[in-house]
Amino acid sequence: MLLELLSKLFRPRSEPESTQKSSESSESSASWQAPSLGSLSNQSWTTKAREQLIRHEGEVLHAYQDHLGFWTIGVGRLIDKRKGGGISKEESAMLLDNDINSRLNILKDKLAFFNTLDDARKAVLLNMSFQLGVAGLMQFKKTLEYIQSGQYEEAAAGMLKSKWATQTPNRAKEMAEQMRTGQWQSG
Repeated sequence: MLLELLSKLFRPRSEPESTQKSSESSESSASWQAPSLGSLSNQSWTTKAREQLIRHEGEVLHAYQDHLGFWTIGVGRLIDKRKGGGISKEESAMLLDNDINSRLNILKDKLAFFNTLDDARKAVLLNMSFQLGVAGLMQFKKTLEYIQSGQYEEAAAGMLKSKWATQTPNRAKEMAEQMRTGQWQSG
């Protein structure tokens, strides 16, 4: 993450130095292009800078309010919209991919039958685990038994009889139908 930030901050000029100097005042920052940090001659300074930032900023693995009351996460990463903070679409995708991979590993470990399911039904369990947590999903004992034995009609019916279905009926109906049919639902 730091390397990405540093590459954005230290962009080389897109034109040769002599041409750039003459037009420098009229150009915007859009004329700069990010290098790969692998092109830097000495990366040890970025390692030292990283360690220094962690020492100065601290590292907090959940959202917290900094000393000025702005929401922050990680190593001083401002996420408070009031101050222009947030994450990029790419960072959101990276977080989601990490969460999906982590959750899939847990589901494979907790549900011995998980890998025997078709992709659409695996996705239902993944989706439910995102909303309810794995512990919440594991409370669907009878429904999980039905899924394991291939009784998908009964599993779908069990899903729809739950408190979860009363709290988020549209999502539950879509997921129950996907479990029942094994066909992806688009809502």
